[in-house]
Amino acid sequence: MYKTIVVHVDGSAQQDSRLAASARLAREHDAHLVGSAATGISWTDYLILTGSMAAPVPPADFDDLRRTASLRLRAFADHAARLGIASVETRLAEDTADGALLLQARYADLVVLSRDVDPEPGIAHRVRRLPEHVALRGVRPVLVVPPDYADQPVASTVVAGWDGSKQALRALAAALPLLQSADSVRLVVVNPDRLSDLHGEQPGADIALYLARHGIKVDVVLERTHATVGSTLMAQARAADAGLIVAGAYGHSRYREWVLGGVTRELLERTPVPLLLAH
Repeated sequence: MYKTIVVHVDGSAQQDSRLAASARLAREHDAHLVGSAATGISWTDYLILTGSMAAPVPPADFDDLRRTASLRLRAFADHAARLGIASVETRLAEDTADGALLLQARYADLVVLSRDVDPEPGIAHRVRRLPEHVALRGVRPVLVVPPDYADQPVASTVVAGWDGSKQALRALAAALPLLQSADSVRLVVVNPDRLSDLHGEQPGADIALYLARHGIKVDVVLERTHATVGSTLMAQARAADAGLIVAGAYGHSRYREWVLGGVTRELLERTPVPLLLAH
């Protein structure tokens, strides 16, 4: 069960969709919901601001950032109450968004973000690719919610990618509370012959048995295709009318996936349903 869920609060156009997903999970798991908003100013910036060096942000602007973040948290708490969340908390961090979320994730079960956040004026570089930062550097799974999510069931049918990697294993382990409540789970193995040393004689059989012992209904789907892994997982999700995709984050070289693209980036940019990532 997820008992503490942290959701990023930034007042962006995508906030309503991720709050809707967070609220649904909080109700289903009887969880405590934490709204996290950041001023966007790191401790280093703050020390410079209050010291004798040239300040990166004038004091009045810093106060405005804090005031804006506080107003967003108040609106978040009101919205969460209207959605029926019994246990809600707000946290204002004197930090950048990634720094605040990485710290708060240590004391939560799940972090809920959007594909990417709408940049704040003047600090856009600090929030670009926020889901990747939190998934790669954090210690908890990240649920990435698409902008058009409209409170559909998250764990009705789940599509999970499996390639034998430790990242995929961690993603499945992190998703156990959702997999256990799902009506069905499609465990998708793409081109297993290329990774035969990780799969054994029957690709997907061992991990399917592991999941079955946790009470999860699993169907192993072997896909031999010339399509990318990301597009294959998304096609499976559409075919099954799935509410969630589970995948390991950056199973290949981080540089290769970050610069050249890969499964993680493709899913983040195009997935039609919420995406649970773990590294």
